[in-house]
Amino acid sequence: MRRFMLALVIGAIVFGTVYGFAASLGVGSKTLGAGTSAVAACQSGTLTASYATSYDSTIPGYKVGITTVNGLDTTSATNCASKAFRVTLTGPGASNASLAEVTGTTPASGTSFTADFTSSNIPAANITGIHIVISG
Repeated sequence: MRRFMLALVIGAIVFGTVYGFAASLGVGSKTLGAGTSAVAACQSGTLTASYATSYDSTIPGYKVGITTVNGLDTTSATNCASKAFRVTLTGPGASNASLAEVTGTTPASGTSFTADFTSSNIPAANITGIHIVISG
């Protein structure tokens, strides 16, 4: 019985300590911890993406080249100018696995930016999605 009580006390101390550490983590629009927080978008408009293809005999088939993202807002009060971006190509099928990723910075002006996937040698037939994240 004594061992059981000792184990119960130690368990309560460990739980209390871990809970206290978890409660001190915070979440905000520019930080990540544990919890939930509403994060405002840098623009209300929708981004669209398209990619160019070129034939590559080593695949053999067509591969993805330059991906162009259009609809970027660089002029409103809360705009997406000069922010970090990540463009990810996903596929094949329902797995939605990341096939390649390009990072960079959005332009200070204009309505589009590009991500170059040419050296990734990703067959265009394998692409099922394009994911775009703008942060900062």
